Amino acid sequence: MSFLQLAARDKDEAHRAATTLELMFDLASVIAIAVAAVGLHHGIVEGHWVQAVPGFLMAFFMIWWSWMNYTWFASAYDDGSAGFRILSLVTMFGALTIAAGVPAVFSGRPSVLVLLGFVIMRLAMALFWLGAARGDPARRKTALGYATGIVLMQVYWVALVLFQPPSAPSYPLLMVLGVAGELAVPAVSERFGVTTWHRHHIIERYGLMNIIVLGECFLAIVMMLRLDETGTPAGAHGILTAVTSAVITFSLWGLYFTREDHLADDELRRALIWGYGHFAIFAAGAATGAGFAVFHEVATGHAEIGMRTASFVIAVPVAIYVAALWAVRDRFCLVGWQLAILPVAALVVLLAPVLVAEALVPIAALLVVATILRRATTTPQEKVSAA
Repeated sequence: MSFLQLAARDKDEAHRAATTLELMFDLASVIAIAVAAVGLHHGIVEGHWVQAVPGFLMAFFMIWWSWMNYTWFASAYDDGSAGFRILSLVTMFGALTIAAGVPAVFSGRPSVLVLLGFVIMRLAMALFWLGAARGDPARRKTALGYATGIVLMQVYWVALVLFQPPSAPSYPLLMVLGVAGELAVPAVSERFGVTTWHRHHIIERYGLMNIIVLGECFLAIVMMLRLDETGTPAGAHGILTAVTSAVITFSLWGLYFTREDHLADDELRRALIWGYGHFAIFAAGAATGAGFAVFHEVATGHAEIGMRTASFVIAVPVAIYVAALWAVRDRFCLVGWQLAILPVAALVVLLAPVLVAEALVPIAALLVVATILRRATTTPQEKVSAA
């Protein structure tokens, strides 16, 4: 540990941007996300959605949680040193190990590789925090709180996987308790002294991750545009489905990247709501891509779950994505009727498959309207500046 002594960075540093190391970390994470999305897609097509949905959420949580912890830590302590870079690479390998083990999550077998990858990533984070404890005396208690909490939670996960089979009745509850324990670590540790994470840097990092998860939608759109692996062009219906799916994806991008700062200040409670709330946004974005793939299989006769069900597989994650955006951003920065744009959009999107079995086009049209209305809004702060 003599090579690892990480001093706090300036939270007001000018021109702070994502590094190539962070982008490489995102790439490792997106591989794992893609595997999880594929598992969700196949599970739903095969009619095993009761197993597939919880499996996807748990796999996605482990990927997202490790990514989130690294992102916030790097924002406060990335000093570009050899120690920081080596531990970052170790953490990336953990993400790839999770990706290799994700199929076991959907088959109901013990997720040994997922556990191993998660433990690698989390123990690397514990070492990061011990380095911060050495290099940032003012926040030593915070750093040690993180390191201790992370290690204790890894003991919990290892014991759960080794001694509790996934088929056990208590397994889901124990998983939820583990998630709650993980979420409690930053919430408790930061109360000993808030770390010097950089607000604009964090906003940029989350925006980049949102683009990455929406990439799952692009993969499904590519499948829609061809009939087979040789690149034979799809028919008119396939092309219409691809165009409509692209409109939905572009609308989700447009709803996320508006003029307002996602995180208006660095107050701890607000940061936790925003940071944790993005789990729903990111997971829903990836699940929308899986939903597109399911819809495509139903439309081409390769799945028999029904067109209305396939429409719901898209409508549900889209509605969650839109509603979560309201929860983490819009309710803090909009007033009056503008506050209702995203909740109403989410509700109408969710109801679309009830009214129309093949609801892809109505969902796309609703999102276009919502995006136009939302991007035309003016926050109270902007009104004051304009005056």
